[in-house]
Amino acid sequence: MRELRNREQEAYWFQRRLAVAGLVILACFALLLGRFTYLQVFRHQHFSTLAEANRIDVQPEVPNRGIITDRNGIVLVSNYSAYTLELNPQKIENLDATIDEIGKLIEITARDRRRFKRLFEEFRSAESLPLKSRLADEEVARIAAHRFRLPGVDIRARLFRQYPMGELASHVIGYIGRINPKEKERIEEAGLGPEYKGSDYIGKSGIELSYEKELRGTAGAVEVEVDASRRVMRQLSRKPSVPGNNLQLSLDIRLQKIAEDAFGDRRGALVAIEPSTGDILAFVSKPGYDPNLFVDGIDPQSWEALRDSPDKPMLNRPLQGGYPPGSTYKPFMALMALEFGIRTPNQAISDPGFFRLGGGYWRDDKAGGHGLVNLPRSIAVSCDTYYYQLGAELDIDEWAAFMRPFGFGQKTGVDIEGELPGILPTREWKAKRYPKDPKLHVGDQVSLAIGQSFNTFTPMQLAFATATLANRGVAFKPHLVKRIQDGKNGEGRLTQPKPAYTIPLKDAHLDAVKEGLAGVVSEGTAATVFKGAKYTSGGKTGTAQVFGLRGGEYVESQVSERLRDHAWYMAYAPLDKPQIALAVFVENGGFGAKAAAPIARKVLDAFFDPALLAAAIKTTETNKVAP
Repeated sequence: MRELRNREQEAYWFQRRLAVAGLVILACFALLLGRFTYLQVFRHQHFSTLAEANRIDVQPEVPNRGIITDRNGIVLVSNYSAYTLELNPQKIENLDATIDEIGKLIEITARDRRRFKRLFEEFRSAESLPLKSRLADEEVARIAAHRFRLPGVDIRARLFRQYPMGELASHVIGYIGRINPKEKERIEEAGLGPEYKGSDYIGKSGIELSYEKELRGTAGAVEVEVDASRRVMRQLSRKPSVPGNNLQLSLDIRLQKIAEDAFGDRRGALVAIEPSTGDILAFVSKPGYDPNLFVDGIDPQSWEALRDSPDKPMLNRPLQGGYPPGSTYKPFMALMALEFGIRTPNQAISDPGFFRLGGGYWRDDKAGGHGLVNLPRSIAVSCDTYYYQLGAELDIDEWAAFMRPFGFGQKTGVDIEGELPGILPTREWKAKRYPKDPKLHVGDQVSLAIGQSFNTFTPMQLAFATATLANRGVAFKPHLVKRIQDGKNGEGRLTQPKPAYTIPLKDAHLDAVKEGLAGVVSEGTAATVFKGAKYTSGGKTGTAQVFGLRGGEYVESQVSERLRDHAWYMAYAPLDKPQIALAVFVENGGFGAKAAAPIARKVLDAFFDPALLAAAIKTTETNKVAP
């Protein structure tokens, strides 16, 4: 039996299904067209930007940090480029295993590991930390060949800071180190983020810190095309970085070396200043440290050695060491007595070798005394009794007011960080410091008059005071940077071209004090040390007590080395037109004439002898640049 089929009905439904399918297809194409239009027209800019971001990478160009030279153009700090092996802790699952694997390819020392561990503990969130710097070409090739199996390991070209003089003038120059989180926060708050783009380092101490703004420069940017693996294919554009400014110090590094060598292994400080300009010619803090240790990040063992050393090599003694000035304070006491009108140059006292006041008894350093002593002679022979009497007659607040312009008891304003003000006692100071015994007694003033008791000054303050005295009251702010040279156009400018102020002093009074200072060298406490000098000079020895003997007699050989007296010497030369003024401090050195004055003699001898200076450091074309 044949099946009857309705061909018309089948054709109808087929057409209906075909129409529906066509509509579905058209709808799909419409959706695709709409999506295509949306992406290509309305979202074109967005996806074009993303595509460009994948294709184009903007890399920061780190600027050259400014170089630092001494006053004669000898290079003290420079830069060099080298390859460094860096690890990204965020991309490495097992740091120790990765370092072990790298150690199979190139040498990784125990110091490299300790330094990296310290950096990782301090900068855990950092994207890149150096494991080894200054890679040799062969080491770069080995790492590059195996990089495919070392995720998070990279080789980068970096600029490194170099301190060719090592420990020499280390407290002046300072050092740079990695930017820590607190410093990064301060940079962002100050709106300086773009200027530090790509840079990991910042000045930490000394000139490197104080002149960070001048030295750092401004980061640039390089636009490059990269492939899917982020490898650079070609450079598209470049905004060059602006190099940092170069600094020319007032320091004479040859004189600095002679001064540091003169200390030997002894602890101490020396500051030498050109009175007519305020230029600091030498700035010694012994012992020092090697700034190169900090360039790659100092390892824990080296840091602990510096931090825990009883000699305190990280202490900047000229600025942060506070000590009684001893008898170097006497010339300023004498000048004050003349200016106040309570002494005249020729007014003499009879020194029996002691001074009594009420129930107090103060001995002179010379048994039996110095006999008849006028003001110049009191300085030349360092007569304590003369100043005991003077101290008992003065008003302590007027005394302090006279001493402040010479820099005592306040910051001198020298252009590196960390300067301490010292202590110049007043009635108010005593009341605040000693509430149980707030009165500043006459007996206190007797000891203060010879530079003992509460007096606490820095070697920088004494050097500044000496330079101001030598310059007849005209004070220049002491400074270590003499000239700043623009890193872009080479133009330079002086930092301190004019005097800061002038202390009104009478010429006759200055002449009387300078007569006494000249007498120290010709017939007084430093006569033996300066015998045969080819120049004239004035000076003053000083010995500062470290602890009280409670009536006992001081015998240096019977006292522990670190409890021995401190030694001081202040000087200027030549007498008629001083070109240099200095203060020397030898920690626990004993008598000033024995320990400090010989150092001053060596420095002054070299200053006036070009041959000695030339022999101190041999200059070549590689360590000297045009001033």
